[in-house]
Amino acid sequence: MNSDTKSLFSILSVFYGGHLIRGILVGVIGMLLIEVLGVYLCAQLGAIPANADAKPPFIEKWLARKALHAAIDRTAPRTQNPVALNDANLLDGIKLYAADCAVCHGTADGEASHIARGLFQKAPQLARHGVEDDTEGETYWKLYHGIRLTGMPAFRETLSENEIWKITLFLKHMDSLPPMPKKAWQALAPQSAHSI
Repeated sequence: MNSDTKSLFSILSVFYGGHLIRGILVGVIGMLLIEVLGVYLCAQLGAIPANADAKPPFIEKWLARKALHAAIDRTAPRTQNPVALNDANLLDGIKLYAADCAVCHGTADGEASHIARGLFQKAPQLARHGVEDDTEGETYWKLYHGIRLTGMPAFRETLSENEIWKITLFLKHMDSLPPMPKKAWQALAPQSAHSI
């Protein structure tokens, strides 16, 4: 190739390359605007389920899970639980759990309450699907901050940090409680409505 041909190619590539890049950017921005408008119209027309008994779209579940795990990974405490592992603190944690958590997360019998059955998202019944494997920092974070769009409230306004750590302590050791706390935990199981 001679130098005139190379110059022509470089001029053409700059001219068409600039237009090409500009065209690609306009196309990408246009597609994003169309997608945003589409989501808005779906929401405005009621095409996105908002009722608690509807199955959530895959993207909603995926996005919520990703956001939750990223927030916990970034901001959950990495320190040890400042509350000592002893019967008194476990009993306090059980009492607090009974008052603030059992209506959604169940008691020792593992059965969901009437309120829990109607929730979306389904609250885990912790006697069956506990959080003993989670770090205490993760459990503390969920109690302190709550979880958006799930019904899980933030307890930072209603419980002290010490009380939240006591619930965290109980949940961490729920499957290996010493005798006295274990008896208190099992006593929380409501009697069957059929036996009344």
